[in-house]
Amino acid sequence: MATALFDIPVHRLDGAPDSLAPYRGSVVLVVNVASACGLTPQYESLERAYETYRERGFVVLGFPCNQFGAQEPGTSDEIAEFCSAKYDVKFPMFEKIDVNGPARHPIYATLVAEQPEASESDDTFRKKLEGYGVKAARPDDVLWNFEKFLASRDGRVVGRFAPAVTVDEPLLRDAIERELNA
Repeated sequence: MATALFDIPVHRLDGAPDSLAPYRGSVVLVVNVASACGLTPQYESLERAYETYRERGFVVLGFPCNQFGAQEPGTSDEIAEFCSAKYDVKFPMFEKIDVNGPARHPIYATLVAEQPEASESDDTFRKKLEGYGVKAARPDDVLWNFEKFLASRDGRVVGRFAPAVTVDEPLLRDAIERELNA
């Protein structure tokens, strides 16, 4: 399954057909993103990590998703404008997709199959969501916006990180470093 991730068809944010094949050989962080979420400021740290590590073969791939609180309602053009104007995002962005349910995009079907459970620094965010009555329908479902999947240079999913875990936290930062040094 390691190379399957790179072979799955996707569309860029501008609608152009593509795949993740150009990222084969890179350490890849796949993130479902949203423009109107309390976690949206993570765009800053994601972009910073991309800029910091990209010369070493690291890339962040953003997949907008509107499945959590309708927090990504925009069109592709609106999303691109928001990311550029507000956070100066330069990492690759792809079309808006579903990450859960019957219309789950094949990228996420592959990611979830390889890493069915997310690592958390603590379960505060999960408990906060449960306080609002939000629970994953299935144990392996993506919990919320900004959940992160880390894939090795050969496309194996080596980590999954809860939405509140940022790339600045040792849990994720150390995993990225480990893969870059592998």
